[in-house]
Amino acid sequence: MANSTAWVWLLLTLFAAFSLASCVDDKCAACNAVAEELEIGLSNEKPRNHLDMRHRLDSKGERKGKVIDYRVSELRVVELLDGLCEKMQDYTLQKIDSNRQEWVKVDDWDNLTTNKQEARAYSKAISSYCGRLLEETEDDLADLIKKGSVEVGDVSKVLCQDLSKHCSQSSGFQQVDGNDHGSDGEL
Repeated sequence: MANSTAWVWLLLTLFAAFSLASCVDDKCAACNAVAEELEIGLSNEKPRNHLDMRHRLDSKGERKGKVIDYRVSELRVVELLDGLCEKMQDYTLQKIDSNRQEWVKVDDWDNLTTNKQEARAYSKAISSYCGRLLEETEDDLADLIKKGSVEVGDVSKVLCQDLSKHCSQSSGFQQVDGNDHGSDGEL
């Protein structure tokens, strides 16, 4: 009897962990956390030279091709977005007060004072949310980055209000209607 009760509790715990990881309730807050991480990437960018794509020689022995400004290159977009969602696994949902939570970056998982299993489930949830968010907005976001429209201090507005519409424009960063534009309830 005790063995079957243990199995039931184990299954309930696993179900709870998977249900936590399957969706993110406050998409606006999660989007802002992703935007914050992208903004860190933008602010840590080092100045780069132009990309010399003149690798071919013509019949006269002169190099042919283009020189591309790094700031408008596809390489810059790839370097900014590549690994972004893996970095989101360093985030978890922290309870601020009885009815408010926010996404925070965890520096040391060993010193975490909350339930570590639940915190890890939240980190997986925001990482998978990030993947869905980028899948939905990547082309438009890449174009805006290449045009120079995404700058430090403006990432949340561009990503969370303009592109994904997960935050309303009128009330700062509040969640939009909650029905996710007729989707199946998840991003």
